[in-house]
Amino acid sequence: MERRALQLAILLAGLVPVFGGGAGAVLGEAAFGHWAGAGQDSHIRYLSGLLLAIGLIFWGCVPTIERRGEIVRVLTAIVVTGGLARLAGVFLAGDPGLMRWPLVMELVVTPLICLWQARVARSVLAPSSSPPMG
Repeated sequence: MERRALQLAILLAGLVPVFGGGAGAVLGEAAFGHWAGAGQDSHIRYLSGLLLAIGLIFWGCVPTIERRGEIVRVLTAIVVTGGLARLAGVFLAGDPGLMRWPLVMELVVTPLICLWQARVARSVLAPSSSPPMG
């Protein structure tokens, strides 16, 4: 039951990077408001493509989530690093408006999912504790 709940949580949480990244990759700067210049648009599309890939890789872990701890930990490290960079921007450049909400996914939800995956892996993959017959 807990494994299924974790799988559902990852599918739902994955909506954020898949749709956010997809929108940025397809719409460029228009997905986030008007910014000037093709250089910024190019950078937004690249970073959005990375975000899209992170979400798709998380989704790819779902069928055998209990065996995907290494992938989940690497993705979590990437997401948290990005979140810390975004948080630094809040202090250095000011409140980013609606773009402050991804911090919750980056610094809270994703690490919690990572911890949850480890818990599920331990419970699903743990050797049986029943005594040997004989």
